[in-house]
Amino acid sequence: MRLLWAPTLSAAPLLLRSSQFSASAYDLDINSQDSIRSVSKQMVADLMTFYTGDQPGQTPGLLPPPYYWWEAGAMMGSLIDYWYYTGDATYNQIAQDALLFQVGPYNDYMPPNQTLTEGNDDQGFWGMAVMTAAEYKFPDPPKGQPHWLALAQAVFNTQAARWDTQYCNGGLRWQIFQWNNGYNYKNSISQGCFFNIAARLALYTGNSSYADWAVKTWDWMVNVKFMDDDYRVYDGSHIEINCTNPVPYQFSYNAGSFLLGAAAMYAWAEAENRASDRDMWRERVDGLLNGTDVFFFSDENNSPPVMIEIACEGVGLCNLDQQSFKAYLSRWMAATTKWAPWTYNRIKPLLENSAKAAANQCVGGNNGRMCGMKWANNSGKWDGSTGVGQQMAAAEVVLANMIQDAEAPVTGSTGGTSVGDPAGGGSDIGRTDPLGGIVFAPVTTGDRAGAVICTIIFCCGLVVAALFMVTDETKSPAQNWESFQSSLTKGAGTAVLVKGGVGSSGVDEKGKGVMSEKDSSFDSGEKMYPDNAVLQLPIPRARTRDHQQMMRSALPRSAAVTPGEATRTGATRQRPTSMYNSKHTRSLQKRDRRLSSL
Repeated sequence: MRLLWAPTLSAAPLLLRSSQFSASAYDLDINSQDSIRSVSKQMVADLMTFYTGDQPGQTPGLLPPPYYWWEAGAMMGSLIDYWYYTGDATYNQIAQDALLFQVGPYNDYMPPNQTLTEGNDDQGFWGMAVMTAAEYKFPDPPKGQPHWLALAQAVFNTQAARWDTQYCNGGLRWQIFQWNNGYNYKNSISQGCFFNIAARLALYTGNSSYADWAVKTWDWMVNVKFMDDDYRVYDGSHIEINCTNPVPYQFSYNAGSFLLGAAAMYAWAEAENRASDRDMWRERVDGLLNGTDVFFFSDENNSPPVMIEIACEGVGLCNLDQQSFKAYLSRWMAATTKWAPWTYNRIKPLLENSAKAAANQCVGGNNGRMCGMKWANNSGKWDGSTGVGQQMAAAEVVLANMIQDAEAPVTGSTGGTSVGDPAGGGSDIGRTDPLGGIVFAPVTTGDRAGAVICTIIFCCGLVVAALFMVTDETKSPAQNWESFQSSLTKGAGTAVLVKGGVGSSGVDEKGKGVMSEKDSSFDSGEKMYPDNAVLQLPIPRARTRDHQQMMRSALPRSAAVTPGEATRTGATRQRPTSMYNSKHTRSLQKRDRRLSSL
C-alpha cells in the first residue's frame, strides 16, 4: 500500500447523474437473508465492473490503474466472502485464477512484476485471502497447483525471516525491498497482517510455533507503543527515531486485523486447553473491540452508530487505499464472532446499522446504484465518489449480516481439506536485497531441452565461423579441405611460439603451418629458434585508434608491441623473411585491404 496522506476525489462528475435518482436503489431488509443476498449480488456485480483481469489479453489478479496490486488481493477475499455467505459460485473461477496466477515463482505472493512496489502489507493481504479460502473450504486448486494453506504458510515464512531486530528491537518494515520508499518505516498494518496470519495458522494447524510468532508480534506492538493501554492502534513510526513517537492516526483496518487475530488466538488457546492464555486473549479481544468505538459515528441525537474512517473521511481526505478500509473492518468483525462468540451481540448491531446506511446511499453512477464512501450522517446522500474501495466496503458490510447463519470456519482437525507446506517460500525466505529482485523459476525439463538446442546452434555457428577464418578464397573447396586436413595431421595449432613455450606451432592467417619444413623438431626436442627469438604476427591496419588497439589486444603480447614499446621490452618487430613466401604475402595484403574497408 502506498503513502497515506494524499487526498483522492473519485468520479465527482458522476454527481450530475445521481440527481436522476430520488430514492435508494436498494430496499435492504437486514433481517431477511433473501434481501441481503439480492442486494449483495448487485453490489458485487457492480464491483466486478472495475476488474479486467478476466478479459482477453489482461492479467488475472490485477486491477487497472490507479489501483495497486494489494487491493486486487483484498478484492479476491471479498469474492470468497460472497461465495461463503451466499453460496453463489459465479465468481469462484475468477477468484481462483487470480489467486493462483499471482503466486510468483516460489508460491508466496512475490511475483517478479511487483517487486518495484510490493510491501509486507501488500503480500499480507494476499496471504490473508488464501487463509480465508482454506478456512471457508473454498474449492481447492487443480491438481499440481499449490493449495491455499500452503500459500499462506509460504507468506508467513518469508515474512518471519524479515523480522528486523537491527532497528526498534524487532518488527517488520513496511516495504520488503530496500529501493522502495517506506523501507525505513515500520507500520502497524504490516505487523497486523503477519499477526493475523500467524494466529490463524496456529488455529488451523495446531502448530504452536505460529502462536509463538503471534505472541511475539503482539508484545512488540505494545513495547513500541503502536498499541496503547486502551488498545488503540496507531499507524507506525520510522527506524531513525527507533520507532518512538508513533504517527497518531488510527485506521480501521489496523484495529480489525488485530481483532480477528486475537480472536483466533483465543480459539487456539481454548482448543489447546490453555486456560490462562484463553483468558488473556479474551481480555485482549474485548479491549480491541472497545478500541473500535472510534470508528462508529453517532450524532448528538444519539443516532445508531455507523462505521466511519475517522482519520480521513470527515474532512474528505481519504486516498484510494483508504476508501476500502471499512471493507476489512466489516469482514473481520463479522469473522470474529465465530471464534469469540460472546462478541456477537455487540458486533451485530454495529454491522446492521452500517449496512443499512451503506445501502441507503448507493444511488450513484449511470445505473443509479453505485456506492460512495460516506455512510454516516449523510441522510442517504451519495458523496459523488465511486470505485473498488467504495463498492467493496458496501458489499462486505451487507454480507457480514449473514454471519449468524454461516458455517463456522474449519481447521485441519475439523474438516479442512487444504494441503499445507510448512517449508513454503523457497528462495524468497529472507530476501530483502533489491539486487535479488528478479526471481527465476526452477529449471524444468523444457528449460534443459531449450538449453541443449541453443548450445547446438551456438556450436554450429562457431564451426562455420572457424571454417570461414581458415578458408583461402584463392583455393578451391577441395584444396582448402586438403590444407585443413594437413594442418590437423601435422600438428598445426593456433598459438604463437614464444621462447620455445608450450603450445602448438605458429600459424598464418589461413591456418597453414608456418614451420612445416621442420615439424620433426617438436618430436626431437630440437629448437627451431634461439631462446631469445620471438615470432610476431602482422597487425592489420585499422581505421581508428580504438579499432587498432582492440585488434592488438586480441593478439599475443609479443605480436602487439608498438614501436615505442620495443625499446621498453627489448622486443623487436623484425620477423624471419623465410617464414612467408610471396603467396602468403599476397594473402596478407588482400586481408589488409579487406580490413581497411571496415
